[in-house]
Order: sequence, then C-alpha cells, then structure tokens
Amino acid sequence: MTHLRIMLVDDHEVVRLGLKSLLERHPGFEVVAEAGSATEAVKKAVVHKPDIVVMDIRLPGGSGIEACQQITQELPDTKVVMLTSYAEDEMLFSAIRAGAAGYVLKQIGGEDLVRAIEAAGRGEASLDPALTQRVFAEVRKAVRKEEASAFAALTPQEMHVLLQVTEGKTNREIADALFLGEGTVRNYVSSILSKLSVSNRAEAAAFAVEHHLKDYL
Repeated sequence: MTHLRIMLVDDHEVVRLGLKSLLERHPGFEVVAEAGSATEAVKKAVVHKPDIVVMDIRLPGGSGIEACQQITQELPDTKVVMLTSYAEDEMLFSAIRAGAAGYVLKQIGGEDLVRAIEAAGRGEASLDPALTQRVFAEVRKAVRKEEASAFAALTPQEMHVLLQVTEGKTNREIADALFLGEGTVRNYVSSILSKLSVSNRAEAAAFAVEHHLKDYL
C-alpha cells in the first residue's frame, strides 16, 4: 500500500482536527503538518515536502489558490487537493489553472475524500461529481472559441468559397454555385490559402473540416 504524507490547511482548528482524525484512520495516510493560513501553508510545505496538501480556498494571508500555485511551483511532486465549501465556477477554474490536482466540496463523504487523495497520490486528477458538468461545458466553450478564431481572418464570402473547396469543387463549379466570376474565385482561393497559411486546396479543406467550418455558416 502506498504511504502518503499529507499536510492539512484550513483556518479552523476544529476542521483540521476532524480531517486529521478521519484521514489517519487510513493505514496509508500520515498527517505530517498543519497550517492555518496561506503564508504558513507555503512555508510548511517547503519544510515538510508532503506528498499531498489538502487545502481550503478561503484562507487568511492570501487565498488557497495562490498558495496552491506557489506550492506546485516550488514542489512539483506535491499534489494539492482543494477542499472547499464553494462551488463557484471562477474558483474552480482558478484552482485548476493554479495546478490543483483535485477540487472537492466539503459536503462530500469521508470515503470520497479518501478516494480523491488516493487519486492525487497516483498522479490522477479528481473532481467533485457536482462540478464535472461545469468543466465539460467550459471545455466545450473554449473549443468553440478556438474553432471560431481559426476563421477570424476570412471574410464571410471567403468562408463560403472555402466550404465549396471542402466539397472538392473546381473554381468553375464554385463560380457557378456562388454566382461569381471564375477569376474572382481564383483570387478568393489564393487569399484563403495565404490567410490560413496552407500550401494548397487539400490542406485548406482539411483545416476547414478539422475546425468545423460548417458550424459557422
């Protein structure tokens, strides 16, 4: 069984005592340090070098998110699990950006917390089930934004020409479909290749398909 050295960070001593009692029932866990503020957490983490830090977000002397970022930068092998009462999206994503390996709500049961710590010890990320849908929604939003930005340099007409290119049409066929002159289409295609930094029509078509061009027309 893996032995995990844990540091607890919460500004309420009663909470730390409860967590310590809970976690030390687990034969693979050892609580090696406690801290009641963000500043103290960083200092004690550097001294004790725990495997896992279980940390609240709202702390005196700076936020748990700031402490998480400092600890993960100073100690890359130390994993931080945020244990908090707050389910706000901004806190969740700030914690993830700060390097947190887990984000769980204090309302979860003891066994769920143990599993989150064990997952962090294995190098896996863990997330409270109540927050999973929010993360997926945010990821989908980011992907959509990235895809849309891929065509930001193109005019609406160039996007329509590109769509025709993805269907394998020649300049003459595109001209007929869009009621344009063949020379105009040729100029559009040349502009599209330049703006997308691709070498030929096949690469342009592949780019358009990869970034879901049809969704933006």
